[in-house]
Amino acid sequence: MKKHIITLLILLISVQLTSAQTDRELWVEELTKMSEPVLTALAKDKLKATMPTEQSSFDYGDRSKFAGLEAFGRLMAGIAPWLELGPSNTKEGKLRETYIELTQKAIHNAVNPKSKDYLNFDKGAQPLVDAAFLAQGFLRAPKQLWEPLSEDTKQMVIDAFKKSRTIKNVPYNNWLLFAATVEAFFVKLTDEADYLRIEYALNKHMEWYVGDGLYSDGKYYHWDYYNSFVIHPMLIDVVTTIKEANHPYKRLYDDVIKRAQRYSKILERQISPEGTYPVVGRSSVYRFGSFQSLAQIALLEQLPKDLSEGQVRSALTAVLKRVLQAKGTYDKKGWLQLGVVGHQPKMAEPYINTGSLYLTSLGFLPLGLPEDHSFWTSKSEPWTMVKIWGGDDSVLRDAYQN
Repeated sequence: MKKHIITLLILLISVQLTSAQTDRELWVEELTKMSEPVLTALAKDKLKATMPTEQSSFDYGDRSKFAGLEAFGRLMAGIAPWLELGPSNTKEGKLRETYIELTQKAIHNAVNPKSKDYLNFDKGAQPLVDAAFLAQGFLRAPKQLWEPLSEDTKQMVIDAFKKSRTIKNVPYNNWLLFAATVEAFFVKLTDEADYLRIEYALNKHMEWYVGDGLYSDGKYYHWDYYNSFVIHPMLIDVVTTIKEANHPYKRLYDDVIKRAQRYSKILERQISPEGTYPVVGRSSVYRFGSFQSLAQIALLEQLPKDLSEGQVRSALTAVLKRVLQAKGTYDKKGWLQLGVVGHQPKMAEPYINTGSLYLTSLGFLPLGLPEDHSFWTSKSEPWTMVKIWGGDDSVLRDAYQN
């Protein structure tokens, strides 16, 4: 009798999940809703003139001079896998074509010194961070976002990234990966890479691995989502790039993936039956971006064997709906506002402004899998915490991983 009740509870929760096709439509709708104000404004050379720059405080000064590159760079890293699928004759494929064209125009204005929206790549330390996210965008979508650019625009992109190399005295922590990611761009798309920046960042992060899929953020471990915001995804992108280039550090690839897989299991278990999750540590207002590492492992088709695509998609969809559909997530003109669930300005650190919030797009990476991929077509399934809190006794114990 108890077994039947447990099964019924799980089914009742599961039927609340949207169908596989509807899930993807929802994801595309939410991603384009988020992206449209940024890409449209920058494509028209009006980003600086129209984007608000809300801050919770000015303890770190006025952050507006960084806001443009923050918004664009972070959005590029999140939307790139979807754009890389290219145009098609489907409704989604035609929409994607529109966004590819917008993004290419936006890239030109972002790096053109003559444009009104020429972005800040070297004034202050912050531009190194967002140059790295922009570089991730190119690494994740070279066919759609790099190859079609004119030679002049390509050179302006290269010149902009070279400017970020002049930024010195950066924090001794995950920031090392920002320099490494910019150099990964040079490895993949030019012949001008500084491998020492990559090797230094990789060496330190191998030292900073503390076990169980987690890296410390410099000397100390921080209980936050920076392993997902930055560390695992940039390690994967950098090591994948140098593996393709046959660099000796390609030997790190298997460990980097194995550790990211373990961390993806931890993230999946963070998601409650209601689609909520622990809000802890810095930068919690990056919302859906907290699950970038799980999203990336799904994109790479490297999910651990005991995480099905159906349960991961269902879990992430529950989070997406919980945090991005809350009242107050966007202002009246469609720009993201500070907060985790709606508008909560006091939750933002002094270094965060409106542009920073577009890191939330990094949770959308699985959209880089085609519409007919099993991640999207497989049936919705209850995720781990739905099973456990429904009394299901089929969930295996979780074990520490070295």
